[in-house]
Amino acid sequence: MNYFLKYNFIIIILFLSIVNSSAQNVSGIVLDKNNGKEEPIIGATVNWLGTKIATSTDVEGKFTIARSKAKKLIISFVGYKPDTLDISNETDLRVYLQSENQLQEVVVRSSSTSMDRLSPIHTEILTSKALAKAACCNLSESFETNASVSVSYADAVTGAKQIQLLGLAGTYVQTNVENIPSLRGLATTFGLNYIPGTWIQSIDIGKGAGSVVNGYESMTGQINVELQKPDLAEKVYLNTYVNSLGRGEINLNLAHIFKPKAENKPKWSVALLTHGSTMQTKIDKNNDNFYDLPKYTQANFINRWKYESDKIVAQFGVKYLHDTRLGGQITKNPLSLDNLIYRFSNTTNRAEFFSKTAKLYQSKPYRGLGLILNGIVHDSKSQFGFRPYNGKQQTLYGNLIYQDIFGNTNHSYKTGLSFLYDNYDEKFADLPYKREEIVKGGFFEYTYKNLDKLTAVAGTRLDFHNLYGTIFTPRLHFLYNATENTALRLSAGKGFRTANPFAEYFGNLVSSRTIRILENIQPEVSWNYGVSLTKTFGKSNLIIDLFHTNFQNQLIGDTEHPNFLYFYNSQGKNFANSAQIELNLVPAPRLEFKVAYRYSDVWQTLGKAFEQKITVQKMFIPRDRILFNIGYALPYDKWKFDATLQYNGKRRIPNLSTEYLHTSYETMPIQFAPAFINLNAQVSRSFRRWDVYVGGENLTNFTQKSPIITPENPFGSRFDAGSAWGPVVGRIIYFGTRYKLGGRI
Repeated sequence: MNYFLKYNFIIIILFLSIVNSSAQNVSGIVLDKNNGKEEPIIGATVNWLGTKIATSTDVEGKFTIARSKAKKLIISFVGYKPDTLDISNETDLRVYLQSENQLQEVVVRSSSTSMDRLSPIHTEILTSKALAKAACCNLSESFETNASVSVSYADAVTGAKQIQLLGLAGTYVQTNVENIPSLRGLATTFGLNYIPGTWIQSIDIGKGAGSVVNGYESMTGQINVELQKPDLAEKVYLNTYVNSLGRGEINLNLAHIFKPKAENKPKWSVALLTHGSTMQTKIDKNNDNFYDLPKYTQANFINRWKYESDKIVAQFGVKYLHDTRLGGQITKNPLSLDNLIYRFSNTTNRAEFFSKTAKLYQSKPYRGLGLILNGIVHDSKSQFGFRPYNGKQQTLYGNLIYQDIFGNTNHSYKTGLSFLYDNYDEKFADLPYKREEIVKGGFFEYTYKNLDKLTAVAGTRLDFHNLYGTIFTPRLHFLYNATENTALRLSAGKGFRTANPFAEYFGNLVSSRTIRILENIQPEVSWNYGVSLTKTFGKSNLIIDLFHTNFQNQLIGDTEHPNFLYFYNSQGKNFANSAQIELNLVPAPRLEFKVAYRYSDVWQTLGKAFEQKITVQKMFIPRDRILFNIGYALPYDKWKFDATLQYNGKRRIPNLSTEYLHTSYETMPIQFAPAFINLNAQVSRSFRRWDVYVGGENLTNFTQKSPIITPENPFGSRFDAGSAWGPVVGRIIYFGTRYKLGGRI
């Protein structure tokens, strides 16, 4: 391994010494965002203020201009308000011009993260620049520098990761891919690993109940992932990655625009996004004879097309994923009298098709009609020692959306119809779990805008569920701009979801626990209330938010008893309080600071297994979390440095001691895991078309001691690998390259 690291560092040094930087240009794309549709602006003028250095955008809206001592770049076009950008080290800009006929328009520039200043929903936008701060091999690794979302391993064997938002698990977050509900159902287990980072264009993180347009499943928030678009992505994007654990990845994205032979003719574009990754090394740093991370291989691709004319915009494509994992014991226990060996294995095949069609009204740009269709077949086969788990999900989703105005653009609305079909067929050992859900629904969402001062959104939807009857979902959001730099947001809304016990507690199946489903699991219902304040000063901002979530029929995965895993609906108090303060500072050009503190207070009522009722602090949720991030770039982004320090406070964990009988929740001893610090850092070097980066994760080398209970006897009654609360592996060093070939060379 030492030879491997030395070899890579020698390559880095030689590469950096040979290749000469030519990043003396500023490139970008200029777009018009009309009703959610991005259109390139052709022929826009781009010039440095006070100079004669100028250029114009091409047929794709792209431009490249030589750098100047002037710091202000002016972008203008007839019919649009000119925009002036302060340029320091930026090299890749994405600019939305505001039409002179529109009251407001979102402008997203090349900062790492930004708040959607026009949305009444508290929404943070992670740009490609933020994703480049870390290796970001997949979606689960895209939140390393984010204060709101935290990611951790769910157990010590399977390699599954889970997120937390507002102090609650990611199952309460509606995760969409381009506004299509995607990482749900059986995909909640490994779904964060299914979206490679190089496919991601941006990530929107919304706190609180989301828009009713996307359904009723958003409880504590919504994450929307925007993928690379066929007509906006680089022609060629190649990413390679390798780390000190032996994990290797390669990603190749290809995009092509079929140029129309005549003006005003339909335009076609196509993209192929591919991903391959594997790790086949034996990792057992804690010497418990269990793989710290499973061996795995994943192949994943998307083929997507886009058709665009004056009246219709259509996007459609297919996705396919194949993922295999092998973990568990490495060798047979030499003290064992038999030849048994405990192994975990999983094979997942997932096929998906999607289409998004929008009808445009050229004379009435505020009007639109859209249809979203999505179909998924997800097949997963797993083995936990002697106990198999097989799950299959078939989903069909449709959403028809119409938007228009009442009188003028101060009063707009969205309305439509939706359809959801879910068929689940699961079986763990000899315990079957099947259901078929058919949900037909409709929604209406009204938006009121009073210039730049007030935006109010009131939405409601009514759904008819074949198993659970009528579902009524109201939601309200308010945005009040007290001053140009001060924004206050209020939100309230209801959420509804049907739980998937085996998929959501997948890591707890790596144990000798006997599974008991004590009753017919009922849907979870939540009410979420939130308030947030954003104060902007220059390029810096201060964000304070408070959220409260209250549950009815919350699914409890009761692991308080070492020999059992009980599933039931809680009937007592179940709530979460979350408070966060975040300060983003830009004290000097090319220097960024972020410091944030998050407080989580989460409680749930347990005891149904023994006809008791006691409210206790929810396990595995740290009460305190502190994040500190610093990023610095040399002129022209030649060198970029980034470091993130995370403090993770203590959290309640199961008491698996043999010293008490576990028959009473009221006398249950409380046990806490210690706080720990995690440090990540990365250095990258940019050339004209190449980026080279090297970094480290968990540089403090902290790991949880003995994450597996009785690993020497995995077929015994006390075996449990589902109580991991900290890092399972220690320090990781990685190296990677990125190659980009854009539209203008």
